[in-house]
This record gives sequence, structure tokens and C-alpha cells, in this order.
Amino acid sequence: MTVRSLLRGRPAVTAAAVAVVAGGVAAGLIASPDGSGGGAGEAESGPAAAAGLGALGGLDRPGKLLFRNAVPSGAAGSEQAGRLAAVPLAAPGGARTVSGLSCVRVHSRGGTGVCLTVERSAHPQAYAIALDGRLGTTHKIPIPGTPSRAQVSPSGRMISWTVFVSGDSYAGENLSTRTGVLDTRTGQVIPDLERFTLLQDGRPNTNVDLNYWGVTFTRDDDRFYATAKTKGTTYLVQGRVSTQAMWTMRTNVECPSLSPDGTRLAFKKATGDPARPWRLHVLELRGMRETALAERESVDDQVVWMDDRTVAYGRLRGSSTEVRTVPADGSGAPRTLLADAFSPAPIP
Repeated sequence: MTVRSLLRGRPAVTAAAVAVVAGGVAAGLIASPDGSGGGAGEAESGPAAAAGLGALGGLDRPGKLLFRNAVPSGAAGSEQAGRLAAVPLAAPGGARTVSGLSCVRVHSRGGTGVCLTVERSAHPQAYAIALDGRLGTTHKIPIPGTPSRAQVSPSGRMISWTVFVSGDSYAGENLSTRTGVLDTRTGQVIPDLERFTLLQDGRPNTNVDLNYWGVTFTRDDDRFYATAKTKGTTYLVQGRVSTQAMWTMRTNVECPSLSPDGTRLAFKKATGDPARPWRLHVLELRGMRETALAERESVDDQVVWMDDRTVAYGRLRGSSTEVRTVPADGSGAPRTLLADAFSPAPIP
């Protein structure tokens, strides 16, 4: 019996209850930046795992850019690959401060952080770890799959994550995901959005092939946007935690990310070109007008907003990864912000 079958249709539960149900379910290997799976970045144990960000301060101190350190094997500093790191926002090319916490994905807002990690064992187990302002663990949720996406709401109250359960790419026909939500204030865990009702054209969609990923929350900590896929089509959906309901808005929108001013969604759009499967776009929510961004290379990531004018994202680059930025209005050109880095999370 799977975690999904145990939890589907049940009331939302606490983090402790999820740990009891999911603790014995083995997770997959850690996802590489393109979602294909890999073996680096497993969680460390012992005192080193608690090391913070030194002079740059914790998650409640502004002015820094968090990211996953991605120094290639054999290069100087490669022993710190996979760890949560930070640089000053004003000087991203400067020296990195590397913590002792290993993360596949990281995100932070409102003084709260999330680290998706995998702990080494005979049966590797993935976790979504909620972090306080000093990088202390407040919740540790077992997640049954390969870590893929994670975001924190603007206030820091709500945390979301997505894992692959089978399949290793959002482009694959065998895609299967689980997307969960944690309310850090109450401890309530929703282990799978599939327990929510999805309304499509005003009617409940009960298809068994439904999958969800890429949650992004609004400022009220209740309303959110995400991607749903069914019958081979992806949809932008809007939902509410309070009503446990979602409804479709439009097709071909993946991994939405809400702008700081709440007026636009950055997302990746399928192109139909196998060589370049996705292109980044921005959607104006009031008029539903799309704008293609200047990044013409394929990007398989849930982007983040550096501010209301610029988005950032991770991309493969040779044997490593990099973080790029591009203007959110379709102008300009992409530029590399950080080499050997992934999963950016600005704390302005």
C-alpha cells in the first residue's frame, strides 16, 4: 500500500502523523537540476549539519542570496557541493558562505526556509525540512519520492514541495508526482494535493491520472497557483487551502511563480520542440497576456523573482549548473548571476 492510498481522502494531519505513515517508504535518488536523478547532495549528519551562514546571518537577515552550492567533482571546494550557501545580494560574485546543511532544493521567505534533502542510509529517505530564522529545524516531513520543487509563502507561514514518485522528467509520459503543503503555524500537513477537489469547466475532475506540481502562494497564505496535468494536458490552476478546492484557468502553464507585487506569474511553457522543450514566459493575471522572456534556451525550473523586474533560475552548464537572471518584461538578455550554483532564493 502506498502513502497516497493511505492518505487520500483523509483529513489533513500533523507532521508527526505523516512521519508515522511515511517513515518506512523509501525515497528515490536525489534529482539533478534537470529532474533526471543523480547521486550528489545527500544529507549529512552530526554537528556539521547545524552549521549556519556565519557573518551573513540567518534567514531573518535580509540582503543575501541563498542557493545550492554545485561545485563540480574534482574542483576546489567540491567537498562542499550540495550544501546550502549564500552570497551578499549586492555582491553575488564575492566569497561564498557555505553552511553544513545539504539541500537538493532550497527556498526562503518571511524568515522561514525549506530544504529538501535526502539522508544516507540503506534505504535513502527524502525529507522536507522547515527552517527557522537561524537555520534550526522546526519540522521534518518524510516525503516519498525524488525532491523536485519547493517554495515558501511570502509571510513564511506556508511551505510547499513536489517530488517525483515515478518517471524522472516533467516531459515524460510516466510522470507521477506528489505535492504537499505544511502550515508551519499549526503544524498541519497536506501530504498530497490530489486529495483536493479540482473543478474543470465547473465540474469536478476525478481522473485517476491527475498530477500536481509547482505551488506558489499569495500573500494571504490561503490562495495559491500550481500546475495540474491530466490526459496529457497541463493546466494552470488556482486553489484555496481553506476550501481544499482548485479550478483550472488556462492550459500550457508549468511551475508558476508569483511576482512580489502579486500581479504576474512567471512560468515555463512547453514549446513542442524536443531540442528546447520549454521557454520562460510571464503571465499578467489581470488581462491574461503572455510575454516570452529573452532566455531562449530551455529552462526546466520553477523560477524565483529577484524583485518585481527580474527573475532568476537554474540551468545545466556542462558538468555543473548555473543561476541566470533575465528581465521579466521580455526585454534585455539573460546573464549568469552565479556559476556552480542552483535553486536560488533571494532574501532582499
